[in-house]
Amino acid sequence: MNQKLKKKLRAIGHELKPVVTIAGNGLSENVVAELNRALDDHELIKIKIVGNREERVEVIEQLSAMDSTDIVQTIGGVALLYRPSREPKPGLSNILRSNIL
Repeated sequence: MNQKLKKKLRAIGHELKPVVTIAGNGLSENVVAELNRALDDHELIKIKIVGNREERVEVIEQLSAMDSTDIVQTIGGVALLYRPSREPKPGLSNILRSNIL
């Protein structure tokens, strides 16, 4: 992912609210399933990671290992994730709904 695309995705992500919160149990099967569903629907999502710095770093490393998923930005306990959808849904996709790209 080049810097120009990251900048555009950060601009879109600025307005988003976190759709998934990752707390004490980390990336459980249910959380991963919800992340995959949200990424399939929205392509670009913001997530909130609750915990101390070491726990957040560990979760971010696990997220970066997910197939075809890019971490666009992390600030404190908030991360912005992007995964292009095979079949974008115009009503749900944060990328298609924005006029930035």
